[in-house]
Amino acid sequence: MHIDKKESSFPRAFVGPKFNWMNLGLMGYYSRGDCLWLTKISPSSLAFELMHLESRSLNNPREDSRHMKRSFTLVASFTAVLWLIKIVEITLGANLISYGVYPGQLSGLTGILWAPLIHSSFTHLFANTAPLLVLGTVLLYGYPKSAKIVIPAVYFGTGLCVWLFARHAYHVGASGLTFGFMFFVFTVGVLRWDKRATSLSLVVFFLYGGMIWGIFPNKPDISFESHLFAALIGISLAVLLRNYDPYPAEKRYSWEEDKEIELESDDEPPDNFH
Repeated sequence: MHIDKKESSFPRAFVGPKFNWMNLGLMGYYSRGDCLWLTKISPSSLAFELMHLESRSLNNPREDSRHMKRSFTLVASFTAVLWLIKIVEITLGANLISYGVYPGQLSGLTGILWAPLIHSSFTHLFANTAPLLVLGTVLLYGYPKSAKIVIPAVYFGTGLCVWLFARHAYHVGASGLTFGFMFFVFTVGVLRWDKRATSLSLVVFFLYGGMIWGIFPNKPDISFESHLFAALIGISLAVLLRNYDPYPAEKRYSWEEDKEIELESDDEPPDNFH
């Protein structure tokens, strides 16, 4: 708004590699239940397991649930701070609007830091609360590595663009964050096209696809510039970071892994020659 200046999920748990100097191969300890055995694995197979360890851990339902709760807790904590700021402002009879971004003035640069934390009214804050909770949680849950770049880029990048190009008025509110998050999650899902990314993309589209109209001039007291610049930043980052987070591992059945182990065992040369 602007105001005029007035756990891993392997079917078998891969325990660890051990180099075999005699056969110049890699030996992997595998376990299932109470059984533990040693089998030879190829270096390429080991590389595949290690590269996909992080993504496979996300397929563990228990770890997945913990990750979701952590993501929601972080976003909920930030949202609670927004409400606390507004309650304190009203209680003290203060007016924080002048701490927002005011384009073209050096004093308005400080608003890049404070503007997303300030809202013109409880109605304004309430309108941003649910989208922020949902979209922020989806971003942290689905793309934890990218989120470390997306969040500060949207937060500060939007404010800087508003300061450079927006109308001369105070611009405040967290709606820029929600637009940046929504456009990032939707775009990266379209580009990656794996099951998790597609699902998250569809969720945010069906819930908040109507936000696209917010990037166009509508009401004079709404900062469409914040929405537009945040959306552009989100789309740009989605293109750049589409492969930054690991892809979920494809589901593999136990009989497929048993077959691979049998084939590798058949290719193993004997230890002793007579």
